[in-house]
Amino acid sequence: MKNEQPRDAPRSMPLKIGVMGGAGNDIPESYLQRATVLGGEIAISNCILVTGACPGLPLAAARGACSRGGMVIGISPALSLDEHAYHYGSPTLAHHVLIFTGSGLMGREVVNIRSSDMVVIVGGSSGTLGELAIAFDEGKLIGVLTGTGGISDMVEAILATCNKATGARVIYNDDPQQLIRELLEIYQTEHFRRPSVFCRENQNEPDMLDNEGKRDIVCGMMIPQGKAAARRKRDNGEFVFCSLSCAEKFDERPSRYLETQRNDL
Repeated sequence: MKNEQPRDAPRSMPLKIGVMGGAGNDIPESYLQRATVLGGEIAISNCILVTGACPGLPLAAARGACSRGGMVIGISPALSLDEHAYHYGSPTLAHHVLIFTGSGLMGREVVNIRSSDMVVIVGGSSGTLGELAIAFDEGKLIGVLTGTGGISDMVEAILATCNKATGARVIYNDDPQQLIRELLEIYQTEHFRRPSVFCRENQNEPDMLDNEGKRDIVCGMMIPQGKAAARRKRDNGEFVFCSLSCAEKFDERPSRYLETQRNDL
């Protein structure tokens, strides 16, 4: 499936899929091969792959994405390339961009998850468990590549024990290609409006729209209550937009749209 956004989805940039998993040295070759296929499927779906810039299964996914012409971003625990490669002994060449957080192995996990539109769990141990917990608590769409050992084969039991409603949705599949296709289908048709627990629809804060909605000052579309993609404050007023595109057109020349509105009053 190509990464085609639904017509009313408030985004135009490629989706980012985080792959979080085991970084050990004794991973079975069959698991590495499936992670490689996973990365390749992310690439041919026109998505960006995000990893913790570590060896093991995430590296296999990164290599798979690179082999299919995909973009790979690594979130490094290090302060610099030297610390990344020498102190942490982490790979570089399978990543197009390395983000140096200086946060250490545990600290960078939050950046991993929040930089990803959806997360895939592959194998893994305590570090992957931490990433799963963050993704689940923050309402992410989560895919689990089952049959790859470690945490990935325990996720269902772990989350059942948590018994907590966060808005997260978890999809299980042992086929890496089918898993990515299912995640994209769900995100593009359902989950894009609730990307995390911090989405305003999941918070108990008043919506700026009244019960009858409000009109987009750029395109004129009437936006239903709670469905605005963006908002701006100008001239002591609040303006809502149907898409990020309309919001950025407003940002380029706000005076034009504000003057038009005044003339219409």
